[in-house]
Amino acid sequence: MINNVQTEEDRIRESERSRLRALVAADITAAAPLHADDFQLITPIGVALSREEYLGAIAAGQIKYRAWEPNDIAVRLYGSAAVIRYRARLEVIFNGHLVPAADYWHTDTYEERNSRWIVVWSQATTISR
Repeated sequence: MINNVQTEEDRIRESERSRLRALVAADITAAAPLHADDFQLITPIGVALSREEYLGAIAAGQIKYRAWEPNDIAVRLYGSAAVIRYRARLEVIFNGHLVPAADYWHTDTYEERNSRWIVVWSQATTISR
């Protein structure tokens, strides 16, 4: 059982890392299946974006991630649902304006759907110094 839990935690971590790589590359074809149809992001400034709004903004170049470097990803597994949390360094261009590199906390909920872990909710919080 312990090995199974670790295996699931690793699968969730790999899903998140794959998602981040796809977002930085603006590879919507790779990113879309990693986001639930009912996905919602709460940005650091409190704006709620649906899956279509978020991925559409990336596809249109309104959001361009230049870097997204996660630290260790903590996972809490609850059957077919999980919560992850990690600190990351991000650099992004938003609507043509460079947002300086900064550190953020990320909290995401994942669900296992059709034998795959996908992100359902995501929230990012700016770390003030």
